[in-house]
Amino acid sequence: MSKFIFSSPRKYVQGAGVLDELGQYVAELGSRAFLVADEIVWKLIGERAGQALTSSGIEFHYQQFNGEASGNEISRLTKLAQEQGCDIVVGLGGGKTLDTVKAVADELKQPVAIVPTVASTDAPCSALSVIYSDNGVFESYRFYSKNPDLVLVDTAVCAGAPVRLFASGIADGLATWVEAQAVLRSHAKSMVNGDPTIAGMAIARACEETLLTWGYSAYTAVEQKRVTPAVEAVVEANTLLSGLGFENAGLAGAHAIHNGFTAIDGDIHHLTHGEKVAYGTLTQMVLEKRPDDEIARYIRFYRSIKMPTTLQELHLENESWENLVKVGALANSEGDTLKNLNPNLSAEDIANAILAVDAFSKTVK
Repeated sequence: MSKFIFSSPRKYVQGAGVLDELGQYVAELGSRAFLVADEIVWKLIGERAGQALTSSGIEFHYQQFNGEASGNEISRLTKLAQEQGCDIVVGLGGGKTLDTVKAVADELKQPVAIVPTVASTDAPCSALSVIYSDNGVFESYRFYSKNPDLVLVDTAVCAGAPVRLFASGIADGLATWVEAQAVLRSHAKSMVNGDPTIAGMAIARACEETLLTWGYSAYTAVEQKRVTPAVEAVVEANTLLSGLGFENAGLAGAHAIHNGFTAIDGDIHHLTHGEKVAYGTLTQMVLEKRPDDEIARYIRFYRSIKMPTTLQELHLENESWENLVKVGALANSEGDTLKNLNPNLSAEDIANAILAVDAFSKTVK
């Protein structure tokens, strides 16, 4: 029996300067906030966020995020939030901070407000977290019964972040439609365990259209730390469209291959989530036997925003065949989403596709 499910945040707010309105939106959800951010993010916007909460009569306690979305970090923060008697959890920062905060709120069965400071991933809107070991190795997806209660995105803050992170969000977003098509074709389930909805597929498609239409001009504006209509469109695509698209239409090869890269050590782990997803997207396209022209279009676009399209740019040019097979094996594990692309692929098939992307990219002018 088919079952169609669509899931989304309770409220999404985006615009330049909306961080100063955080208090009025959080006040709809609670009165004692547990704030989590890493040291860098707190120095950048902690005072503003605190003032916004205080002006709305909200008490808050800040706790520093230690950097990894791991079971131990989730347990540590959950205990501290309980001790403070908080009734809402607020996360400020990037993908791993936000994934951790969602888990803490789930443990406490409390509302969660998400405040991304970069438009670098599609994590903010989703009802799931990617959980890693304390050493950063992918372990599992953790699913929740509901999406965040509030996602508040200050585009001026996001435009002030390094442009590399903005570009990484574009690359992460471009995987959305590529993976959604594979899920629909294979009759697999979405990330909310339903058949992909018409709405979810339409959002995934709009995500790709938005990014390929305005992604480069938005990238050049963010290089100058400017907010333009194109930047607003791309921030929405990176955050809302990609988030709703991947969750309601599903994941396949691109993100599984990204997770597979955690099977090996080295400088690849200095790359961002989106940089590794970009290469994973190209690898999925090779495995799907997509037309050369389509893959080449993606390669040229990735290059324009300085995303990796070769093994050298991934710092894997000297990686052994055995290690690339390990990447393929982890990507193909039962707990991941590669089987939504093709349940009959081997670890060697994936390793061959990783090498084929490198060879083809070097010929694209």
